[in-house]
Amino acid sequence: MAKAAGGLISKLLDPLLAKRAGVSLSLINAWSEIVGADIGAQSMPVKVRWPARSDDTQSFEPGVLMIAAEGAAALYVQHQTAQIIERVNGFLGYHAVARIKITQKPIEKPRTQKRLRPLTESQKRALNNVAATIDDEALKASLKRFGENVMRDKK
Repeated sequence: MAKAAGGLISKLLDPLLAKRAGVSLSLINAWSEIVGADIGAQSMPVKVRWPARSDDTQSFEPGVLMIAAEGAAALYVQHQTAQIIERVNGFLGYHAVARIKITQKPIEKPRTQKRLRPLTESQKRALNNVAATIDDEALKASLKRFGENVMRDKK
């Protein structure tokens, strides 16, 4: 279910991000694979700034990839711009990026998941008693998982 929801969210957000920021979720998600794990952990694509066109008859011109990077990673990204441009264009499948502009700022790190404490025997019994009244097995399993998470999260 989580993968299906993630795919649906991706399908909804990708066109919006591409239109507003010129960057897709697939580029953001694959960033570490494109630039390498060490640069990927300390940098992130922000948007692609496209040259202004007066009308649709003008030919396409590649844009400027805006990258946010932390501290020393900004310097490393600067030295690797040619390779990053080549890799990003290869990932996108066309010559989309001609230059890179680096903004030095902190990158939000993904949160580590906290360890959930195990349920006590009395909590397990209470959960099983409540779930015993439900006939649908799929619904029963889902509600038990939900109940376990709620009980584990209580302080």
